[in-house]
Amino acid sequence: MSSLFTPLALRGVTLPNRIAVAPMCQYSAGPDGLPTDWHLIHLGSRAVGGAGLVLTEATAVLPEGRISPQDTGLWSDAHVDAWRPVTAFVAAHGAVPAIQLAHAGFKASTYRPWAPERGGVPDAEGGWTPVAPGAEPFTPGYRTPTALDAAGIANLIDAFAAGAERALAAGFAAVEIHAAHGYLLNEFLSPLTNHRTDSYGGDRAARMRLTLEVARAVRAAVGESVPVLTRISATDWVEGGWTVEDSVVLAGELAGVGVDLVDTSSGGVSTDQRIPLGPGYQVPLAAQIRREAGVPTGAVGLIVEPEHAEQIVANGEADLVLLGRELLRDPYWPRRAAAKLGVAYSGPAQYARAW
Repeated sequence: MSSLFTPLALRGVTLPNRIAVAPMCQYSAGPDGLPTDWHLIHLGSRAVGGAGLVLTEATAVLPEGRISPQDTGLWSDAHVDAWRPVTAFVAAHGAVPAIQLAHAGFKASTYRPWAPERGGVPDAEGGWTPVAPGAEPFTPGYRTPTALDAAGIANLIDAFAAGAERALAAGFAAVEIHAAHGYLLNEFLSPLTNHRTDSYGGDRAARMRLTLEVARAVRAAVGESVPVLTRISATDWVEGGWTVEDSVVLAGELAGVGVDLVDTSSGGVSTDQRIPLGPGYQVPLAAQIRREAGVPTGAVGLIVEPEHAEQIVANGEADLVLLGRELLRDPYWPRRAAAKLGVAYSGPAQYARAW
């Protein structure tokens, strides 16, 4: 019996297997952050390919929360209508559609990766002034943010809750909160980027406050039966920054306010990071959080081979394996993995002769 192809129950939702499509920005939204046919095909093909959980890219809860002007959003009813065909198709092909709700913080208003320009997008080209814990830019060339005040923080929490409500209206069956990769919630968590002296800065408990308030608000917005995940950067990979020991504490607190699984990534808050890249390099982080905090985790990061993914789940290092670039290269990786692991796994009737 394959552990990777064992169903996973999260509250009122059961994933058919332990393979998830990691959130991957496509920088291909239409005007005002509306998803397009690209998102239907991109996410839909991974559902047809056999992934159990299909997560969208980082989807902004406010216009100024987009990483680039081409990022998707969910701050209006128009976004709800635009996402519905995507969620309907994903669900029709056996996967659970989920959305990652996000705010980019001081990494907002930047050019998409293949643009000839780099850094911050000026107002004249559709950019805006970002917001952050303080007024320091991420790195030279990025736009200088405005420090969030109390009213801005309250508005942000409300925006995450409203985004979660809209997600359900759009047909998503699960919600993930993005608190990783140097985006806004991660900026509040890390001592490298949070130098506030109010109740949202200072010691670890104060720096965790915003993420926990967002998680509490999202849980209240979606009710008791909908899974809520949170993606974190388990370590900054920088001396004096956020550590995996901090993440163990955060994970326990997140579970206490209703988060069901901690999607464990790392880095992104500082250009000084030194990441020891290699196959499964973040799996030990997920394993430590799972073991010490007693919460379900997801593992991500250069997981390529089916046998490796199987081992991660079978050994109890994580409850879910999230694949990114490997699923870009091969949307049908789950079906290939099933064949390699000796699992009978039916595909769509149109493709039956291929398996």
